Amino acid sequence: MKGKGNVIRFLLNEKLVEIDFSLLPELKPTTTVLNYLRSLPFHKGVKEGCAEGDCGACTVVVAEIADGRLRYKSIDSCLVFLPMLHGKQLITVEHLASGEILHPVQQAMVDRNGSQCGYCTPGIVMSLFGLYKNHRDPSKESVMDALTGNLCRCTGYRPVIDAAAIACSGTENDKFAKTEPDVVIRLTELNSDKSPVTIENSSQKYLKPMVLSDALRFRKEFPRAIITAGATDTALRQTKKKELLKEIIDISDVQELKYFREEQDYFQIGAGLSIESLRQYADGKIPALKQMLDIFGSLQIRNLATVGGNIGSASPIGDTIPLLIALKAQVELKSTNVARRCSIEDFIIGYRSVDIFPDELITSIILPKPSPERFIRSYKVSRRKDLDISTVSAGFSLLSVNGIVEDIKLVFGGMAAQPVHAFKTEKFLLGKPWIVKTIRDAMEILYNEFTPLSDARANAGYRNLVARNLLLKFFEESKGHPA
Repeated sequence: MKGKGNVIRFLLNEKLVEIDFSLLPELKPTTTVLNYLRSLPFHKGVKEGCAEGDCGACTVVVAEIADGRLRYKSIDSCLVFLPMLHGKQLITVEHLASGEILHPVQQAMVDRNGSQCGYCTPGIVMSLFGLYKNHRDPSKESVMDALTGNLCRCTGYRPVIDAAAIACSGTENDKFAKTEPDVVIRLTELNSDKSPVTIENSSQKYLKPMVLSDALRFRKEFPRAIITAGATDTALRQTKKKELLKEIIDISDVQELKYFREEQDYFQIGAGLSIESLRQYADGKIPALKQMLDIFGSLQIRNLATVGGNIGSASPIGDTIPLLIALKAQVELKSTNVARRCSIEDFIIGYRSVDIFPDELITSIILPKPSPERFIRSYKVSRRKDLDISTVSAGFSLLSVNGIVEDIKLVFGGMAAQPVHAFKTEKFLLGKPWIVKTIRDAMEILYNEFTPLSDARANAGYRNLVARNLLLKFFEESKGHPA
């Protein structure tokens, strides 16, 4: 099947859906999957709760091919534009049962009394379905992580957690396992055509390249277009700010940007790699990064969000940025003619502002391997542990020799218009003994180094206090590390 302008194709359960936007003016390229599903008969299980990825009531599961098999991902349908489904399988709560026989996760929810008012239940069931397809006999931590993005105000979560443990025990044996070989063949056919999808109407232009060369070409031709990979930020501009997104380049299916490569001295991370995939790769390789990504949004968000998007947004409270700056990471940028690298520290030049040319894309992040002698930590302080925005975040790196500070990086988010070093404190600590008295003196310098804003999350004094205390926490955790 050949791709063409204004047309996308995907599987809705096992049914092939072809949407020609030129024939369906009620659908825009930025129509969310949530709103599309609710426009269909018999697909009202998906609910709108918050329309910003916080509640999970709109959770669905998308299946796509990875290494010849299907990979199932739970996502928030309120954050996904309809063309992002191209070449994938979309599964909703309506598709789980086989006639009157419930899917194991549905049956477990019934048996454990996991539902009361029922509004959030379809989203919870779909999160459990994603867990079922990816884990056998999951740990409690995996169950909790799968449910972090689903809010319920009726039951409490104990019966839902119990249902997850019951449903995911034993072998995987559902109808989707039986139909997977056929779905793989059908999706392979849908994805065989690598020509871009271009969708245009009177007010919007949506460009979806499948290969990097087309993405760079579009970037050159449409320098003002919004670049989106996971849309976890971009979608909010529409759903919350009611903004008309006139031009979009959607690079979510450019496979050349989705990789994790380990070299002798560094890691190279494709800018299109999802935060969840990076979290899994970082396990055992980059512990401080894994620690931060464990509390990055929810699983639904991490399945969509990308490392390139997190850096490119240049948020002063972007979760990954302080640590990447502390680790001296670099950004690789490409245009149709030129490739260049710069440090992330130099790349971010102001509040949500980056040093990127109109024809460039972020293509990868280069992360030097730290020496084993370095002590590295990342921190995130927020009102709740999971699915929350940072009040203060930090990435710290220490190299001490014989108890003397030889090199130290203290990088904070939430303390200025952009993530920034505590330069005065770093300078004070250099060459000094790594002892309590030194830290106490440094804490006073750090407390007065920044003039953060007061906002809904915290006032300036609290942020200064948190920053100071994080240095003490870092010191306490460094005890016992080889110096």
